[in-house]
Amino acid sequence: MSGILFVISGPSGVGKSTVRKEVMKRCKGLRYSVSYTARTPRPGETNGVDYYFVSEGTFLEMRDQGEFIEWARVHGNLYGTSRRQMEEWLENGLDVILEIDVQGAMQVKMNYPQGIFIFIAPPSLKELGQRLRGRNTDEEEVILLRMTNAQSELQSIRDYDYLIVNDDLNRTMATFRAVIIAERCRIR
Repeated sequence: MSGILFVISGPSGVGKSTVRKEVMKRCKGLRYSVSYTARTPRPGETNGVDYYFVSEGTFLEMRDQGEFIEWARVHGNLYGTSRRQMEEWLENGLDVILEIDVQGAMQVKMNYPQGIFIFIAPPSLKELGQRLRGRNTDEEEVILLRMTNAQSELQSIRDYDYLIVNDDLNRTMATFRAVIIAERCRIR
């Protein structure tokens, strides 16, 4: 039996990484597909844990060789998901989580429509702006770009199977975990 592909996405700063990491601690049997990126690491990020950090040239070569199931330029940076690793896990019956942007999620949906697509939304754009500024990782110009992109990304909600509003971390984690449990119980 094939594993289940869970794809979570939503605007930058909505808490996708936090939610995913906490749910993976509480919900066994999930594999996280670490994405590749050509951006520089943020403070505290570890190669091979948060992302595989590669040069832009290496990234583009991998893309041209078809090594990504999806890739996108987001906020000026390149991101992509390894096709080989994801397919290997799924073929071996393991459930996989992809944490990717909306552009990438729609690419994955074209190739894996049987995946479970979960959109994590902020309680409001104002709250999202406060979260982005609170991270202290980006200049104001980048934050404004992320906010503009968030407005566009929120229009994609109807393309997802589930919507979870991250207004309370514990409730958000419980809801995401409930989705995983329900999908594992579904008769396929």
